[in-house]
Amino acid sequence: MKLSKTVFICLAVAFVCTFCGAVNAEGFDFSALENKIFEATLNNGLKLIIVPNHDAPVVSMTTWANVGGSDDPKGYSGLAHMFEHMAFKGTTLIGVKDYAKEVVCIAKEDVLDRSIREERSKGLLADQKKLEQLEKDLQKAIEESYALVIPNEFTTRLQSEGAIGLNAFTSSDQTAYIMSLPSNKLELWIAMEAERFLHPVLREMYKERMVIQEERRMRTENTPSGRMHEEFLAAAYKAHPYGTPIVGHMSDIINYNRAEARKFFEKYYSPSNLTIALVGDVDPQEGLRLVKKYWDRIPRREKPTRITTVEPEQTAERRVVIEEKTQPSMMIGWHIPEEIHPDMTAIEAMMSILGQGRTSRLYKRMVLKDQIAVSTGAFAGYPGGKYPTLAVIYSYPAQGKTNIECEKIIDEEIEKLQKELVSKEELDKVKSRASIGFIRDLRDNLGFAMKLAKYQQLYNNWREVFKEVDKINAVTPEDIQRVAKKYFKKTNRTIATIETIKETETKEASK
Repeated sequence: MKLSKTVFICLAVAFVCTFCGAVNAEGFDFSALENKIFEATLNNGLKLIIVPNHDAPVVSMTTWANVGGSDDPKGYSGLAHMFEHMAFKGTTLIGVKDYAKEVVCIAKEDVLDRSIREERSKGLLADQKKLEQLEKDLQKAIEESYALVIPNEFTTRLQSEGAIGLNAFTSSDQTAYIMSLPSNKLELWIAMEAERFLHPVLREMYKERMVIQEERRMRTENTPSGRMHEEFLAAAYKAHPYGTPIVGHMSDIINYNRAEARKFFEKYYSPSNLTIALVGDVDPQEGLRLVKKYWDRIPRREKPTRITTVEPEQTAERRVVIEEKTQPSMMIGWHIPEEIHPDMTAIEAMMSILGQGRTSRLYKRMVLKDQIAVSTGAFAGYPGGKYPTLAVIYSYPAQGKTNIECEKIIDEEIEKLQKELVSKEELDKVKSRASIGFIRDLRDNLGFAMKLAKYQQLYNNWREVFKEVDKINAVTPEDIQRVAKKYFKKTNRTIATIETIKETETKEASK
């Protein structure tokens, strides 16, 4: 029986409440929960993690791919994000009316696109009339191919069976495919998920890259904050690909093609580079049987290696200034280690003290007391955590105030942490908030599934999830002072600001 969306959400809430009750009743002793988690590794390298809970007929799942924007090949920035889009376009059986005819149309598209790229690569010597004709021919081929497509069939099939939250995201470190659905439809999801990574058809490739181009315009090129973020990362990273935008550069996006996307898929979507996590109404042995039934068909491929490029030590402050007719704002980033480094827990505690919540030092001083900012905050781990990353503080000056005034107070508050130990009371509040926040993350079955998959990726061991609270509680005032001195130096930081252009300045510039 298909569940209505309302009934399904109620059952999901019931599951979450029951799950939370179990955790709370044990006083945050995770041992019972950890011991009930089932794991297995298929012969092809696929990692499976299952957390059973049978209090509601609901299951949440994620397929977690250990590939993100930082893995994009040179000349094809944003390809990881593009492939996330492609993964929803169906298979040889899903999303098409006549696959034999579609293959012919796809081949025609590829020939025309290759001709366009070859002509375009001539630069100033390219024949513009030839390019215009080729692009018209390609557009016609795209329309012919699209006529054979059943749009969004992969998604609509699952949604028609009660799936909610069906989505995906690409970060610098990973690509995740997520959803929740009635547990009696688990086999359908496992079968379809395996099928799209066994027989993917990169249909609508050239149609979709136009969607990505528009996404880039909206996310970056047409928004001052988007441009600031992109310039900030480009300045902060000279060597490591964390400095490359996840959405990709426009000149790369227009050159996406099926051949490169297929190479990318073959390299990074090996079962040995994937983790499936299921949380909810799943019998572990039955779940394993179903996963083996459908995923064992995918052959094992070599697991890709980590990026070997190491960002050189920053020895001088870097600044980027963007002038716009908009509200001023700023970002300051300091290079810090990767997420699994022992110093990260202390750095995260320091960021919490500085800029997380209304009781943080920066908020109380900048927003409430001095009223020089309308908003401020701090966090660690941008743009990723798999490799050495950044700790970031941002602020939005109040009307009549400046980025320089905000920067001065940020410097003063960091200097206090370098010179003075935080009090036990202040640190205890941070620890309590962090522990509660961590446990809150486990309350949502989809969030729990993603956390297990993420830790499996970062540590190669999902059990590290259950050590987080102990790490938080072990942080001392001396740890915070030590990391403040070690990492938060002016020579180790990058600053990006948006400075407001006044109307008179705009008129003068246009003369």
